[in-house]
Amino acid sequence: MSTTTTRTTPLVEVRSIDWVPLDERHGKLWHQAPLWFLGNFQYFSIPIGFIGPAMGLSLGWTAVASILGIAVGTLFMAFHASQGPHMGLPQMIQSRAQFGYRGVIVPLIATLFTYLAFNIADTVLMGEGLNSTFHLNPMLVSIVVGIGAVVLAIFGHDWVHKAFRILLYVSLPLMAIVTIGIILGHGGGHAPNPAHYGFNWVAFMAQFAAAAAYNITYAPYVSDYSRYLPSHTKVGAVIASVFFGASTAAVWLIILGAWLAIYLGANDGLAGLLQAGNNVFPFLGDVVAILSALALWATMGMNAYGGALTVLTSIDSFRPIKPTRNARVITIIALGVVWFGVSSVITSNAVNTVFTALTLMLYLLVPWTATNLIDYFLVRKGEYSIADLFTPKGIYGAWAWRGLVAFAIGFAAEIPFMVLAGVYTGPVANAMGGVDIAWLVGLVVTSIVYLIFARSLNLGRERHVLERRGGMDDPFHSLPEGVNQGVVEAEQE
Repeated sequence: MSTTTTRTTPLVEVRSIDWVPLDERHGKLWHQAPLWFLGNFQYFSIPIGFIGPAMGLSLGWTAVASILGIAVGTLFMAFHASQGPHMGLPQMIQSRAQFGYRGVIVPLIATLFTYLAFNIADTVLMGEGLNSTFHLNPMLVSIVVGIGAVVLAIFGHDWVHKAFRILLYVSLPLMAIVTIGIILGHGGGHAPNPAHYGFNWVAFMAQFAAAAAYNITYAPYVSDYSRYLPSHTKVGAVIASVFFGASTAAVWLIILGAWLAIYLGANDGLAGLLQAGNNVFPFLGDVVAILSALALWATMGMNAYGGALTVLTSIDSFRPIKPTRNARVITIIALGVVWFGVSSVITSNAVNTVFTALTLMLYLLVPWTATNLIDYFLVRKGEYSIADLFTPKGIYGAWAWRGLVAFAIGFAAEIPFMVLAGVYTGPVANAMGGVDIAWLVGLVVTSIVYLIFARSLNLGRERHVLERRGGMDDPFHSLPEGVNQGVVEAEQE
C-alpha cells in the first residue's frame, strides 16, 4: 500500500477530465453517504411517489415497488462509484476502454441529454413550485437558481460535497419531524377510498421502473465524486456508503410522495410537502419546502458539473484538448445558458415530455451500464492502462466494436418491450398490458452479448502494456517527460 502526501486544495477545482494524482486524493469516505443522501433528499424525489397512486396502486404496494426499484437502481450506481478511487478518472473517460476513444461518444450523447433534461425539469419544477407555494416569479426563480447552480459547479468537487453536507445537517431533522408527525396522524388529509387503490401489475411495474431509473441515471457520473478518494479505499466500503446514502433518501421521500398523493391529493411535490409540514407545526412546512428547494438547487449544480465533464470528454474524443480549469468553467457556463434557454420556453405540460425523454434515456443508459460493469468487474477486473485511455492510438483503439455492438444489440432488444407514454408502446409491452420491462431485457441481453464478445480480448497483451506503463499508481511512467493526459501519444502495439 502506497502512502501519499496531500496538497493544499485550491478554492476552485483545478482538475477536469484528467487523472487525479495520488497526492491529490484528499477525499474522505464518510463524505459519500451524505452527498448521495442529499442528492435524493429534495422534492424532485417526491413526485416519483405519485406514479403508482395515479394508476390506482395502494400506498403499501407503491412502497414495495419503490423499495425494490430503488434497491436495484442504486446497486448499479454504487458499483460504478467504486471505480472512482481505483481509476482516479471521471466515469465516462473510463468508458473509453469498452467503447473506444471515439466510440464513447455513443453513451456520452445519452448521458449529456440526461443531465440537461434533469436540469431543465428541475428549473421548471422549481419555478412553478416556488410560485405556487410562495408566489415568487418563476422567471426570477429560474435565473437565480441557474446562476447559483453554475457557480456551485464552477467551484467544483469539494464545494459540492460541502454544500450538500451543510444542507443535509439542517434539513434532515426537520424532515424527520414532518414524517413523524404524518405517521402520528398530524399531517392532515383524508382516508383514501379503498375502492380506488389496490394492486395491478402495470402500475406496480411502472412504479418499480421509475424508482430504478431514478438512481441508475446517477451512474454516468457517480465516480466523478469518488475519484478524489485514496486509491486504497476498500471497494465494499465505497459501494455500501453510496448505496446507503442514495437509497435511504429516495425511499423515504418517494413513499412520502405516495402518502401526499393519496391522503392529500397532492399533484405538486413542494406544495404537498408545505401543506403537510404546516399541518404538523405552523410554518414548519414553509421551512422544509425552502430547504427541499435548496437541495434541488445543489443537485442541479452536481448535474452541471457532471455535464461539463461529459462535454469535455466528447470534444476530446475527436479533438484532443488540454483538460484545464478554464475549459471546465467555460463549458459549465455554456450548459447553464442552454438549460435556462430551454426551460424558459417550456410549460408544465411539456415537463411530462421531459420525463418521457428521461425514460428513453434509461433505455439508452442500461446497455452502457451493463457493458461498463461487466467489463470492469468480470472481464478486465479493474486492470486498465490509464495512459491508453487518453489516445486513439492506444490499446483500446478509437472504436471498440465489442462494446458498441453489444450496446446496439441490447438497445434493439429493448424496443419491443418499451413503454413511452403517449409516444410508443412496443408490441410485446402491449401484449403484456403495458407492463414495462424493456430496461431489464436490455440489461440481460447486453451483459450476455458483451461477455461473449470479450472472450476474444487479448488480456495478456493489455496486462503487459500496463506493466510497462508503471501500473495504476503511476500510469504515465513510461512516457516522455512533459507528455500527459490530453496530449499523450501511446506507442503502437
